[in-house]
Amino acid sequence: MSITAKELAKQLGLSPSAVSIALNNKPGISTETRKKILDAARVSNYDFSKIGEKKTTAGTIYFLIYIKDGAVVYENPFITQVQEGIATACAQHEYKLLVRNLYEEGDVLEQLNNIIYSNCAGLIILGTEMQKPDFMYLKNLTVPIVLLDTYCDFPNVDCVMINNMQGAFNATVRLIHKHIGQPGYLHSSYPIHSYEERCEGFYRALRKNGLPSSKSVVHLLSPSVEGAYADMLELLEQNTPLASCYFADNDNIAIGAMKAFQHKGYKIPADISIIGFDNMPLSTSVIPALSTIHVPKQNLGKTAAERLINVIESDEYYSVKIEISATYIARKSVI
Repeated sequence: MSITAKELAKQLGLSPSAVSIALNNKPGISTETRKKILDAARVSNYDFSKIGEKKTTAGTIYFLIYIKDGAVVYENPFITQVQEGIATACAQHEYKLLVRNLYEEGDVLEQLNNIIYSNCAGLIILGTEMQKPDFMYLKNLTVPIVLLDTYCDFPNVDCVMINNMQGAFNATVRLIHKHIGQPGYLHSSYPIHSYEERCEGFYRALRKNGLPSSKSVVHLLSPSVEGAYADMLELLEQNTPLASCYFADNDNIAIGAMKAFQHKGYKIPADISIIGFDNMPLSTSVIPALSTIHVPKQNLGKTAAERLINVIESDEYYSVKIEISATYIARKSVI
């Protein structure tokens, strides 16, 4: 009885993708590893006729969306646009793309292993909701991994991120120059690595312009439109001191806060100016249209997929961190 590729991978302690690469004579593994796999396949009576059939794809790439509680990633158009960029690169290089949710409430390692043993060539993981302890799930995985929208320093993981610090810094500097005063900060109450980088950019802009960090008004708001609206409305009803302008961690927070201000009679931008982050579709449909930091979301996904494919098809590997620049979009929410 002949051995299967999956069984061969288990027998050799190698990833299914490495075995598949060797059996299908594709680049991506060392000469020594390839010889080891082919020798073991012959000894174990692997049926090489299976690989004589024409392949329609170079392999399967999985785009995994890590869900801790869904506070940020559920029904988020950001993900749709990132996925479009990934799909474009996969199609160009003839890789099949499968999209899955990775739920923290389940057995994460079991979910990952089930994916890896299903002819997986590599993983792109949207790590927006991942926190430092969650990275341990990735430490010993044997397939190529690109982590999106967060940073992990493991040597087997590449990262593709937005330059959050730069975007927040530029937005805050614009508010300072426009208002000649101390901007406030609409900060996410939900811990996200990207938002912490934006926070650092905000405070760096204050220091660079000689403004004391302690004097900025900071409101902690939920990172959704409805949540930010409710939180800001509650603060307003408590007569919380306000700033004349704000930088927000994302567009949803900015729009929710803006609606609360308007509900209480404040005019945007005559009374309060606001800049968001991400340039989501909703930012152009609110009144006034929201000034924001544009993130090239499709390019973010395409860059991640191209890096992953490069790793899959290369004999050499070195981990990289890639940052995608973000740019300011001027609309009507800033004087």
